Amino acid sequence: MSEAIREIRAVHTADTVTVHQAYAPHIGVPAARDGRFPASWKRDRMTWVKPSFLWMMYRCGWGAKAGQETVLAVEITRAGFEWALREACLSHHAAGLHGDRASWRRALAAAPTRVQWDPERDVHLRPLPYRSLQLGLSGEAVRRYADEWIVGIRDVTPLAREAHARVRGGDVEGARALLPDERPYPTPPGLLSHLGG
Repeated sequence: MSEAIREIRAVHTADTVTVHQAYAPHIGVPAARDGRFPASWKRDRMTWVKPSFLWMMYRCGWGAKAGQETVLAVEITRAGFEWALREACLSHHAAGLHGDRASWRRALAAAPTRVQWDPERDVHLRPLPYRSLQLGLSGEAVRRYADEWIVGIRDVTPLAREAHARVRGGDVEGARALLPDERPYPTPPGLLSHLGG
């Protein structure tokens, strides 16, 4: 099956979509326990969410990188996710979408969300020839994410560790069988047109 070059692939239901983040335990453990981020979570900085579990594994080293030892699956509303996509600007200049660089810089500065399309990863965390969405939230988007969009937060660190152990042990098929069932996200027509999707 061929993959679209830029496509959102995620675990999703009729009402929600799951994104991933990784934090130090003092943030991640209470977030999973309480279903919301603790007071120590910084609302004044950009936070990146990733629908792709394997891209998160690449970013956090299967939960082994310092400050990223707790891997979270955050289920959010599709309405919130799609608001974030509508309000987003690409994190890099694309002449066909933005015109000149000054226009892009103004759009980026004004946008509460930004998008990067980064190479998807396989179970060995090698880049694949198609790209996955990374969504950066700031300002109003961070507030909406934390206070309005979250439906539930699960600690998936044990899953990350088990999948990594199977990869290290040569059981690639066993590792793949553990992975979340990420399918193409049914974006409304035109939702990604300003993002090169």
